[in-house]
Order: sequence, then C-alpha cells, then structure tokens
Amino acid sequence: MPVEGGSSSGSASAARHPKQKRKAHSLSIRRTNSTEERPGGIQRGDMLDGQDSKLPLALRSNLLDLFGQIEREFENLYIENLELRREIESLNERLTGDGQAVEGGDPTKGALKTKASHSTSQLSQKLKTTYKASTSKIVSSFKATTGSRALCQLLKEYVGHRDGIWDLSVTRTQPVVLGTASADHSALLWSIETGKCLLRYAGHAGSVNSIKFHPTEQMALTASGDQTAHIWRYMVQLPAPQPPPDVSALCDEDQDSSDREEGEVDGEGPCEVPTVRVATATLKSHQGVVIAADWLVGGRQVVTASWDRAANLYEVETSELVHTLTGHDQELTHCCTHPTQRLVVTSSRDTTFRLWDFRDPSIHSVNVFQGHTDTVTSAVFTVGDNVVSGSDDRTVKVWDLKNMRSPIATIRTDSAVNRISVSANQKIIALPHDNRQVRLFDMSGVRLARLPRSNRMGHRRMVCCTTWNEENQSCNLFTCGFDRQAIGWNINIPALLQEK
Repeated sequence: MPVEGGSSSGSASAARHPKQKRKAHSLSIRRTNSTEERPGGIQRGDMLDGQDSKLPLALRSNLLDLFGQIEREFENLYIENLELRREIESLNERLTGDGQAVEGGDPTKGALKTKASHSTSQLSQKLKTTYKASTSKIVSSFKATTGSRALCQLLKEYVGHRDGIWDLSVTRTQPVVLGTASADHSALLWSIETGKCLLRYAGHAGSVNSIKFHPTEQMALTASGDQTAHIWRYMVQLPAPQPPPDVSALCDEDQDSSDREEGEVDGEGPCEVPTVRVATATLKSHQGVVIAADWLVGGRQVVTASWDRAANLYEVETSELVHTLTGHDQELTHCCTHPTQRLVVTSSRDTTFRLWDFRDPSIHSVNVFQGHTDTVTSAVFTVGDNVVSGSDDRTVKVWDLKNMRSPIATIRTDSAVNRISVSANQKIIALPHDNRQVRLFDMSGVRLARLPRSNRMGHRRMVCCTTWNEENQSCNLFTCGFDRQAIGWNINIPALLQEK
C-alpha cells in the first residue's frame, strides 16, 4: 500500500479541532523534518520552551529527534513508492505499445496483469523490508546498554538435516551426545563439542517427530508420522574435542536482535556417517501419526502419543501393548514421563492435558486439567512436584502436583509456545516460540533472559523444541527449529540468577 502523505497545515487544523482535547501534561510533538521550514529565528529550544509540558527538556529533545528520524524514513519510503509506481506505469505502457496484451483487447488483464501484480508484490515486500529495517534502528535507540558479562555463549550449530527439526534430546548415559528428530524421515546423533554428525537412523518411512534416550542403556526411542514408534540401539565414538568458538553475546531483553529474512540453512546433509536402518523393536498399534514418545522410569516401558487421540503404554522387552489411554477429544500433541515416578502427562489440541498415575498397579487414575484456551503443545514434569504446560494461547502455566486446581504461576508471552523444557538443577523454563524467540523464566514466572537472535546467530524460522544438559558442572541449552538446524548454548546460570 502506498504511504499517504499530507500537509502540515492539515495536521495543524485537525489538531485544533474542538473534539480533540488535550490534557495539560500531555506531550506535544511538532514536525521538524518536513519540507516546511521553521519560521526564521526560531530554534528548537524556543519551540520546546513555548510548549506546556512537565517532561525534562533533554527527554523532549531526544523524542523530537527520534520522531524526526521516523518522519524522514517514511518520507523516503513515500518517494521510493512514487518512483516504483512510475516504473510500473512505464512497464505497462511499453507492454501495451508492443502489442503484448491478451486476446480480448483489455491490456490490464492476462500477462500484463501478471507483470503488474508481480511488480506490486515486489513493491510490497520492499516496503515491508525497509520499514522493518528502519524501525528496528529507531527502536534500538530507546534501549539501554547492558553490562559486559556474557550470560549466553553460542556453543555450536548442528547443521545437516534436509528438513525442519521437530525435537531434540541429550543422552543420559556416556558418551553424552545430542539427538535430533527431523521431518526428513531421519534422526541424527551429534557430538556436542565438535558439532560433527556421528550416526544416522533411517528406519522410519515418515517424519520423525520426537526422540528420547533410554535412562541407562544406549537405546533411542523415536516416534514417526508412519504411525509407529521405533526402539533402536546405537554405538558412537566421540571425536577429539576442538577449541570452543570465540562467539558470545548478551542474552537479555535488551539484546539488539535485528531481523533477518526467513530462509533455509545451506547444506546438503551430513557427510558419510554410520547408518542404522533396522529397529530393535517396532511399536505399531496406533491408527494415526505418532507425535511423541517417552520412557517410563526404569526404561522397561514406554508411552506413545498419537493423532488418533490415544496414548499407548508398551512393554519394551516384548513390544506388547499394555494399556490404551483414551479420553482426549482431539489429537494428542505431546507426552512426558516423570523422572522418578510412574506418572505420565499427555497434551492435546482439545485445550487440556491429562495426568495418568501408574504408581499403583491395580488403580490407574487420571486427572484432567483445563487451564488453557487453545492447543496445549506440551506439558512436562520437573524434578520436584510441578508440571509446566505450554500452549498456543501464548501462555505457560506452572502447576503443583499436590494441588492442581489452579496454576501457581502464569507466564504470558507474545507468541505461541512449542515444546518447553525445564532444567533439572535450577528449574529454569526454556520457552521456544513461533516467532523465533527463546525466552528463559523461573518457576515463579519471572523472566530471566532471552537468547540472542541476530544476523549472526539464532534461528531463522520457528523454534520447535528446547532441551537442557547439566552435566560436568556446566549448563547447556539446546534448541531446534524449522530452519533445519539445532543450536547449543552455554548458559551462565550464576550470572543469570544474579541479574534476576
């Protein structure tokens, strides 16, 4: 859409309209960068002195400069808009003069209309890009500078998948590796320190939607769009460690995260690595996409969640179906098991999540929780007695297992929340968002930080999942997104909590 222009006299007339009453302490902003010049001899200080306001003079002067920058940017856009329109008209006249109109005699249709539509689309995209770039620079001038302490350091980028990455997980046994599940029908295992791909699992015939590792053995559990879940064994050898990269950035709300255009990550996939193609066990009782799976405590049973609105409980050794958990009204989106107890929580598009209790073999109780107004994308246990749920309604809620009638904390965000994770030691919640941001909160709902996102680092498309690794006296956070890459971050927990 073209930028509408208007004279300053018209604005002044509108400002004097009797219906537009102003309070005595309101701030009056006057145009300073229009083509209309100030009367001779009147300086900015005189203009500010002549206006009634309780704001400090320095602040008002700064605001005047900033709004002047905004006006200049929009004036440039308006001029560029006019030039582009002249080019479109010239193109239309040239095509009409060359007789390239479509049969029917109307030169505004057919190929000519396609050309004009394409040019208009380019114009719209150019205006949008220029607007975002200019306003980002202006808004960044309002932000205060922060200290030099690095709260989040980029650890490594893991690039090799040919499609978006839905899920990721870290092994609980040695050697510690990172696993990723992708829409390219594969799961990859990575060296955390070097970023090298160590192994590829290619046994699924559909998108791999989740990956979880056995608590004590070198076994992985993957769920897939081919309506099955696979259990498979792996053996990897870690390469020699490399020096850490000298790339760090502040992970704070004041971090300048200039946007970059969405795009795909370059790369033709991992180099030649060992490939596992046959599963140790195949679990195939579902009638729809298996969207998630997890190991129960001890690793002798697994639970799967499906779009057929059911969750299934299986024996690992025999692959036998033990229980079918029904009750959700719509497709399931996630499932999670408690780290120390036989508890399962399932999430669904029906806006609820359910807690299933298998601690007593003779009684399998279930509790339904209705705290959200849109799809519950995930609900996870903490090491203690809490459940944290995230939703497309842009909220995250913290619940106490002993009293789950209402949440003990509610986090409100500006974007849908995907698969969340909670650090075991510090109980820090990592929220991956549709808008490419990753934010960190504590269990009371206080925002701690935001991972940096700029032209140099961060995800280019929506962030699908997060997971923590707190081995060896360090705290690492891993994120994955639909830009086909996973990213590792080193989180300075003491500094993060001190900033709080």
